[in-house]
Amino acid sequence: MKKTLLCTATLATALLAAACGSDSGTSTSAADAVVVSEAWVKASDSGMTGAFAEIENTGSEDAHIVAVTSPASNVTELHEMVAVDGASSPKMQEMDGGLVIPAGTVHLLAPGNDHIMLMDLVEPVRPGSEVTFVLEFSDGSTEEFTAQVRDFAGAKEEYLPSGDMDGTPSGDMDGTPSGDMDGTPSGDMDGMNGAGEVHGG
Repeated sequence: MKKTLLCTATLATALLAAACGSDSGTSTSAADAVVVSEAWVKASDSGMTGAFAEIENTGSEDAHIVAVTSPASNVTELHEMVAVDGASSPKMQEMDGGLVIPAGTVHLLAPGNDHIMLMDLVEPVRPGSEVTFVLEFSDGSTEEFTAQVRDFAGAKEEYLPSGDMDGTPSGDMDGTPSGDMDGTPSGDMDGMNGAGEVHGG
């Protein structure tokens, strides 16, 4: 009888330990919950360009992207478009504090809207090639994804005058006139899906 009780207690302890271990292993990081799809980059010979994608948060908690990096550029940032008083078109600027993807939602990075900005490209990004990115989340987890490079006539935007970027005058990237990204006049936004243009590239 004593032997039976001892075996039963030992089994119960083992099951409890296994259950606790299982619970601790079910914790999902932000990177595990986030799915990146339809990622692409606007082709560019030099200077800067933009990347776009659909970012889905399949988790039950918000996912906070705090940084993004890519070996294709020396500077990679999360950008947003903002309306400026007196301006005929929105201007782009770096997001303050990163990007939060609410639980159970999809956030679209698209021309004319939020996007990833690659500045100071290390080499030309050609149509048909791929660019690698790494998203860093507030919980320390990271997610890598690749984006196909495509030709795109839009994605020409102006920077919101907000100071010096890597030592270049505000709005002036790679020695081109303010707002000119691809040799087009400042403020030229070709747009996509009727939403206006996007990013510089």
